Amino acid sequence: MKEKCIVVTGGAGFIGSNLVRMVCQENEVTVIDDLSTGHLENIEHLIDHKKISFIRGSITDASLLKKALKDIDVVFHQAAVVSVPQSIKDPLTTNTVNIDGTLQLLHTARQADVEKIVCASSCAVYGEPRELPLKETTVCGPLSPYAVSKLAVEYYGDLFSQLYGLPTVSLRYFNVYGPSQDPHSDYAAVMPLFLSRVLSDNSLIIYGDGEQTRDFIFVEDVVRANVLSAESTRTGIFNIAGGNKISINELAHCVMDVTGKRVAIEYAEARPGDIHQSYADISKAKQMLAFTPQTSLQQGLEKTLAWLQQGRTDS
Repeated sequence: MKEKCIVVTGGAGFIGSNLVRMVCQENEVTVIDDLSTGHLENIEHLIDHKKISFIRGSITDASLLKKALKDIDVVFHQAAVVSVPQSIKDPLTTNTVNIDGTLQLLHTARQADVEKIVCASSCAVYGEPRELPLKETTVCGPLSPYAVSKLAVEYYGDLFSQLYGLPTVSLRYFNVYGPSQDPHSDYAAVMPLFLSRVLSDNSLIIYGDGEQTRDFIFVEDVVRANVLSAESTRTGIFNIAGGNKISINELAHCVMDVTGKRVAIEYAEARPGDIHQSYADISKAKQMLAFTPQTSLQQGLEKTLAWLQQGRTDS
């Protein structure tokens, strides 16, 4: 992707900032982020770049979006309330940001004649799986307000593609990890949390029996999937995952192996809204987007560990 005018919503967040770092090399990029969960330090070293601009604000702000989306070619929509526990605690804010905000973005993008929108969705839409591996055709059964909101994002994306001719892709991310993922958040994802706790010689806390499985994917692969989606003529919904499953118990030992340290493992009550099994079929993304994950779990853990040890966001 070259010489495009791009907007990245949530561009100061984990996935968004990694995406900004990739696309800013040969494109003009505008980042929109209200910094409610994102961190300016993730991209501050890029803001002085002549092709990067930053707007602090919300995707629910119609006037802000109208100005920001003028003469834009591609929108990568990453802004959202992304935590399942947070969505259960505060479903109204989740609905306002994730559903109302996305609808406002799609409506404004249509008016601005944006060429393509790539939206972040989630494997959470599936709920407890009715089949494994999970396919895009698998019946969804969301178990949290977050999951419901992401399913609504997909429906709106398809609707705007079919009804209004606004090409839209929704990427169902599975368990994304890598540099710039906050290990100190109240709702931190398991990978940075495990790594940071082991580095600090703290015990690992596993919710449930630890036999629940997840399909992890390194953030650089997710960024590549976004770019391929923007460059493709395809629209619709695609699973974006590593295409492999690992239990949380196994992950705990992998994390200790890569750090070379050993800590205790403690078990706590399973959290509401957490599914037990997750494993993706990514054949559709391979066939239609030419997407294949390139980073193994071992490689991804090593890169994430190096970033945590450096204590910086520009790795």
